[in-house]
Amino acid sequence: MPLTLVTGGTGHLGQDVVDRLVGDGHRVRVLARSRGARSDVEWAIGDLATGAGLREALREVDTVINAATDSPIARRGGIRPMDFFKSPSAVDVAGTERLLSLCGEAGVRHFLHVSIVGLDQATLPYARVKLAGERLVRASALSWSVVRAMPFYYLLDKLLSGLVWLPVWPVPTTLFNPVDTSDVADHVLACAFDGQRGVRAEIGGPEALDLVAFARQYQAARGLHRKILAIGLSEAKARGMGFVVSQGVRGRLRWADWLQRNSPARP
Repeated sequence: MPLTLVTGGTGHLGQDVVDRLVGDGHRVRVLARSRGARSDVEWAIGDLATGAGLREALREVDTVINAATDSPIARRGGIRPMDFFKSPSAVDVAGTERLLSLCGEAGVRHFLHVSIVGLDQATLPYARVKLAGERLVRASALSWSVVRAMPFYYLLDKLLSGLVWLPVWPVPTTLFNPVDTSDVADHVLACAFDGQRGVRAEIGGPEALDLVAFARQYQAARGLHRKILAIGLSEAKARGMGFVVSQGVRGRLRWADWLQRNSPARP
């Protein structure tokens, strides 16, 4: 069985991708800064940001699934003023460029890159960084695929949980359709091994709702009672912030069902 390397394999999406690869009988190697607990994969110790360990990680690899990213907003679960001015690029741009070059040297047959829906019109620095990395993939001489996904449910959960302390929640009314990482992982694996290449169908969640509706479902699931202040956004401003509706494949898991599955443990 050919060997697949997964970058970002310890993240939310990456873990789902690895689970499915292992479940389907693939040989899997995970690039990580430290060895993880699972014993059903190979561990390659390395770092996209510095290039450490990458050459060794790519030995005998047939397919690379690049799910690594460095998003401060996702990491902390909230937006800070600095996020409107800068975002780190060591992983998503320099790391992607380095990885592509070494994949060429190693004879990798397929490089699948996970990106984000709506980058072409988004204005946040993180989006510009992600777009720069995606463009490197699309300009590469490798045999490549790009899969764009909508923002994940777990991130929306983090963002809304950060409002819990407020008596009034300011929430935009714009439509979008976030998605669960499990649905994205299914789509990524289908695109990785179906023999097709290039820009693939983007994937979003099954429901296109406004953010107010998502917030109300969140409050209902968590037993919260907060007033929601609906804020209108122009279409241009909404797209600039990444609030779009995907036009490709739709996942199956609804937001309300995700909330039920991921309800906080009770004492």
